[in-house]
Order: sequence, then C-alpha cells, then structure tokens
Amino acid sequence: MAASTPESTEGLKLEPHQIVLRPLVTEKGVHRSTRLNQYAFEVNPLADKEEIKSAIETLFNVTVLKVRTQNRKGKFRRYRFRYGMTKTWKKALVTLGAEDQIEFF
Repeated sequence: MAASTPESTEGLKLEPHQIVLRPLVTEKGVHRSTRLNQYAFEVNPLADKEEIKSAIETLFNVTVLKVRTQNRKGKFRRYRFRYGMTKTWKKALVTLGAEDQIEFF
C-alpha cells in the first residue's frame, strides 16, 4: 500500500486558461453585459466557483463580485439516420465590479 501524498488529496490543479474555455456571446449575453455588467463563459466542468473567479480576475484583470454556475445537459441530435448526443457542459455567469468591463470585440 502506497502512502497518499498531499498532491493526490488536493485533486487536479487547473491553469486559468484551462478553466475558462470560451466566452458565450449571444443577444442575451450582450444585453446582460451592457445593463447588468454580467458576462457568460463556458468553463471546465471540474472547476468550482472560486477557481472560476480567480481565473477571470487573472485573465482579464478585473474584479469579480459574484459567480453563478449552471450544468447544461447535452441534447439528443440526429444526423441523417444516426442518433447522437451533444456534450454536457458548464456555464458560468460572472458579475463584475461597477468600474470593470470586458471587451470581446
């Protein structure tokens, strides 16, 4: 029996660019960003709210007030005569401070 090391009990450590996969730019997201200062991102399903907060602050140099997450279930899709399923993914809504803003374009 091998003794457990501190590294194995902590779990996997993700880098900021591995946590935030891509921004979600939609009509609803643009509305939220201009009026509520909230931004949506697709994030790694293994990341928790604290890791998402620190990754956004590191990558975009902003102050994060609140992080809300959703686990989005994959949907069944059909292509010709075969059935498949889209992947399950995690979405994060990040609220920034009043003076901060993220420019995607």
